[in-house]
Amino acid sequence: MPIRMRFTIWRPLATAATAALLATFLTPAATAHPAPRQSEPVHSYEDAVREAVWVDTGHDGNGDGEDDRVAVDIVRPREPARQGRKIPVIMDASPYYSCCGRGNESQKKTYDADGDVVGMPLYYDNYFVPRGYAFVGVDLAGTNRSDGCVDVGGPSDVRSAKAVVDWLNGRAKGYTSRTGSRRAEADWTNGKTGMIGKSWDGTIANGVAATGVEGLETIVPIAAISSWYDYYFSQGAPLYGSGPDWLSDYVNSPEARAECDAVQQRLVDGAPRTGDRTKLWSERDYVKAAGKVRASVFLIHGMQDLNVRMGHVGPWWDALAKNGVDRKIWLSQTGHVDPFDFRRAEWVDALHRWFDHELLGYDNGIDDEPMADIERRPGQWETSTTWPPRSTSTATLRPADGARPGVGTLGLRPDRGTETFTDDPALSETDWAARIDEPTAGKAGFVTGPLTRELRLSGASEVTVTARSSTPTAHLSAVLVDLGPDTIRDYGDPGEGVTTLTDRTCWGPSMPGDSSCYLETAAKTTDVDHTVVSRGWADLGNHASKWQGRPLTPGKAYTLTLDLAATDHVVPAGHRLALIVAGTDKDLIDPPDDTPTLTLDLSRTSARVPFVGGTAAFARATAGRATAAPAPAPRDGVSAPHTTHRVPKGGR
Repeated sequence: MPIRMRFTIWRPLATAATAALLATFLTPAATAHPAPRQSEPVHSYEDAVREAVWVDTGHDGNGDGEDDRVAVDIVRPREPARQGRKIPVIMDASPYYSCCGRGNESQKKTYDADGDVVGMPLYYDNYFVPRGYAFVGVDLAGTNRSDGCVDVGGPSDVRSAKAVVDWLNGRAKGYTSRTGSRRAEADWTNGKTGMIGKSWDGTIANGVAATGVEGLETIVPIAAISSWYDYYFSQGAPLYGSGPDWLSDYVNSPEARAECDAVQQRLVDGAPRTGDRTKLWSERDYVKAAGKVRASVFLIHGMQDLNVRMGHVGPWWDALAKNGVDRKIWLSQTGHVDPFDFRRAEWVDALHRWFDHELLGYDNGIDDEPMADIERRPGQWETSTTWPPRSTSTATLRPADGARPGVGTLGLRPDRGTETFTDDPALSETDWAARIDEPTAGKAGFVTGPLTRELRLSGASEVTVTARSSTPTAHLSAVLVDLGPDTIRDYGDPGEGVTTLTDRTCWGPSMPGDSSCYLETAAKTTDVDHTVVSRGWADLGNHASKWQGRPLTPGKAYTLTLDLAATDHVVPAGHRLALIVAGTDKDLIDPPDDTPTLTLDLSRTSARVPFVGGTAAFARATAGRATAAPAPAPRDGVSAPHTTHRVPKGGR
């Protein structure tokens, strides 16, 4: 990791001469107390200050002639202010505090008769306030008790949270009420802020960090979006049948729904379903602004997240690395799940140590630990000093004709053949993988022999295809598949790899109306014969540009490179690695207007895959004969993804 400046805890010392003189007379000799390595729960949670502040964003989103104010609910320990000490802040800015709820149990904010928060969702306040942190829950503009309109990751959303960071650092105005003139000052904080949140909440943390705002020391984005275009499209291929206007309406407060028609219309006009990149999407691309990020980043994502997909991880991670940002990452086998629900005790400990280091300046060693934690099997984790490992490099794999149509081979030598398939919107990646060894009309599959040694993929892949379409529109999917028996988290299940139990564990003190006790979870597993490890989709009409499509000329060859999402997966010895190229991936992208038949030119089709050990590792793993043989029968995988409308939501 890059060298970073560390904050240190210190106390006033006498001059060297005075200290020496005192040492002569003091018996026994005075000894310095070691610097603390961990914050302890020494403050009263029951006696904590609970207050509401409305922060002026400097923006009139709803067009009522007044700057919008966002509601900020605060829980902070009372003792530090009495002692004249200022404290750091942990902040979760969310659109979900009233409409939909937060976390596995869909908690919402509750208030007392004075309008101060009583029930703060999640455990952050219960756990961290006694340890000397303030917790701040921000209602994004247009939600709950805030003014303005939701603009789905745009300038208003980001400004909502950034204004609070500015207020905490004395650069913005706060008030004790939504409409009054009585000022509220954040004189109890030192301004050091860490943002955290899952999904949309973590997305806002990414967006605020990308402004470079001073005082934001760290962010912890969990299953978060890094570019909103990539939430709705993949290289022109639509991932959902609706745009950001639907999502805005989903979370807008009743007041916002009545006042925000103009904003809604701008979302409609700025996000055409053509898949072309517009100014609206550029405003919501945090990756391109990664050069402004000052905060450290602790990123958490599920490698089988089919809501906020892994495609949001690779570009953001790489851009942060290029900018020299201090980073840490956890990659689980789950879908869209919070680490509190897939690795609870270890997560709370890691988060505690991370915030202690980044916000309190404690030298607890977390910055010297491995960069990555990766789940290999359900509940079994390993670490990686850097991610991807330094020994990782790409190997160019070539598909080739096999003995039967549609059942080809995958290796290092190019081929001159062709493969043809017809888009079938009724089929998904699980259907293709289940019949990888059979000629089927809906896919072209290419498979290695059984591996003689394990092979680790780490990072993002690319698949370049040259294809002719029989119609003016065509969508393409490319997936990498581990063919072999395994027990994995059942990410296709409604729990996305976890199941909720009936017993509770507690994470800090509780008080009436705000419990720190949450339902425990366990891994929900399934036995499979294949695992999809990485995916990518594109509109073939975007062959000349990722951001703008054009009609195809039937029968003409086009070359397109599909970006496959980053992952970290070990293909065991005896398993096989497969590349599948097909059309519509059912329930993961929408079908094109036509039903094309596509012909691949294998001499101009390849996959660039990052292996630990690179091309040499692939060559060794595919050399010789392995003892395992491929199974001839259709293969069992996870159940198909759900067809319900997905939302980047804090709960599962």
